[in-house]
Amino acid sequence: MSILLGVGVITTVGVLYLGKKGWHAFHRMVGITPGVLVYQSPDQPMALSDMTWQTLALNTDHLQHLPATQLQQIQRIDQKTKLYQAQYQTQLSRQTLTEQQFVLHKLLHTRLPQMLASYHQLHAASAQSMSQTKRNEAGQLLQEALDNIEQRLDALMEQSQNQHLQDLKVMKRYMDSHNDSSDK
Repeated sequence: MSILLGVGVITTVGVLYLGKKGWHAFHRMVGITPGVLVYQSPDQPMALSDMTWQTLALNTDHLQHLPATQLQQIQRIDQKTKLYQAQYQTQLSRQTLTEQQFVLHKLLHTRLPQMLASYHQLHAASAQSMSQTKRNEAGQLLQEALDNIEQRLDALMEQSQNQHLQDLKVMKRYMDSHNDSSDK
């Protein structure tokens, strides 16, 4: 009896030990440190060093002079672009590139980096000599461009979601029409 009790205790301790090690290994694998909780307030301005880019290839030097709201908007655009590209990949085999998609791709991957470089050059080269009105105008132009890109991206994502919904409706009608004919 004491042998069974000893084996049960050793087995329980072994299972708990291996479970804890496995749990920590799982957390390390997905990039989480167990026992460490880091909270970042969504209201807190993002630091440039904290930003990660999923789809956009932007020079971080060109982002130094941007206000926190524009940095957050660029981060949002990057996240939406990743989602849109995932949606677009599912439709790739049956759809050709539309003009709106081509323009968005050009804006995201060519024009946005160029605009950020120009904005950076304006602020870096003439920080003291540039008037406040020109600085405000440059900020306003960049903001309008970011808003335009985000609106185009939102519209294409909405269009893609509507297409998926339409596909589901067509398939449901198809299945319903075949169910009705097989019942007769």
